[in-house]
Amino acid sequence: MAIVLVGLNHKTAPVAVRERLAFTEEACAEGLRLLVDGEIVNEGLIFSTCNRVEVLAATGSERLSEGKERIEEFLSQSRCLPHGEFSRHLYSHTDDAAVRHVFRVASSLDSMVVGEPQVLGQVRRAYSLAVEAGTAGRVLNRLVHQAFRVAKRVRTETGIASSAVSISYTAVELGRKVFGDLKDRTVLLIGAGEMAELSAKHLVGAGVSRVLVTNRTESTARELATKFGGEAVDFAHLASHLAEADIVICSTSASEYVITPGIAREALEMRRNRPAFFIDISVPRNIDPEVGSIPNLFIFDIDDLESVIASNIREREREAERAELIVESEVMQFQQSLRTLDIGPTLGALREKLQEIARHEMARQRQRLGTLTPEQERAIESLLLSTVNKISHPIIYRLKSSYDAGETDDVQAWRDIFGIEE
Repeated sequence: MAIVLVGLNHKTAPVAVRERLAFTEEACAEGLRLLVDGEIVNEGLIFSTCNRVEVLAATGSERLSEGKERIEEFLSQSRCLPHGEFSRHLYSHTDDAAVRHVFRVASSLDSMVVGEPQVLGQVRRAYSLAVEAGTAGRVLNRLVHQAFRVAKRVRTETGIASSAVSISYTAVELGRKVFGDLKDRTVLLIGAGEMAELSAKHLVGAGVSRVLVTNRTESTARELATKFGGEAVDFAHLASHLAEADIVICSTSASEYVITPGIAREALEMRRNRPAFFIDISVPRNIDPEVGSIPNLFIFDIDDLESVIASNIREREREAERAELIVESEVMQFQQSLRTLDIGPTLGALREKLQEIARHEMARQRQRLGTLTPEQERAIESLLLSTVNKISHPIIYRLKSSYDAGETDDVQAWRDIFGIEE
């Protein structure tokens, strides 16, 4: 059995090509049934996201090149796209290289942002679709489940995901540095920008218990507040609402400062000098930089956040080197388990053959044993099978060793001796 992977991603193809090859979930299920023909491709899985489209397949060891060609032809036909329009963007991997690629993708080592958490969930969903379509067999089942284990090892044994590399996650990280625990904290969104919404979402996930939303358009504020089970508040009374907030995320299209030192001091006085944390992700800035000079008020603008992110990316890249070592060790383990999977049917057939011989001889000699009780019958059969297992053990051990060493002639010789089909 062999493994082949063909695909393209954000490194090899522009979005204009990726979007034309992308699969919806419905198209995945239908496509997998077309791809897996039981002759060239025995098992299949399609992994399609905004950053990549990959087809993973199990095929016969002698049909790797045919498997690759079939996948490329499948992509062309199922997406109604001439092969010449995407072939130069494709990459292909087989066996060890394919396994390594799958492990790196699941561990987010091949992502646009190394260590991003979403990719493992996407792999799980792609696998579920293949299971539902009936195209994930023993090889892909074993491969994908080991990929899950590799991803877990990478996350627990390295710091690849311990530092924020997006503005929304950085808001959480900086908030924890200021307050330690975000539990029972209040966040105020000024404006309804996408980045502010994402930041609020992650802050709520990290324990923030109350969300206030204010915007010059009241209906927009109410709509966003509803998403978080929060409360829309009046923009005209900004200072009093600032006083309620431990974390303020400002993202408006205003051309002037929305929060001035005067407003900030008024709010801080109402807070009785309890610290507050401001994130200004507006361009142009909406919070006067002078606010940062006020004791107990902490300000981060978009440049500050990007500086933190750049530092965290460098840290993730260092941790990625450790993760690559984990991947390499797991690739070796998988190939060993795959070899066992390939030789398994032969070993099972050999055991069954020897047990069949023992049962046949027992039936042939049965009359010579005279009358036996049911317990005696079972005891004799158990003795025979136990003896067969002990005799077959060194043969099976030799078969496994020969297979692991690539001595296929030796394995075939044993198959021929006992009349076992490959």
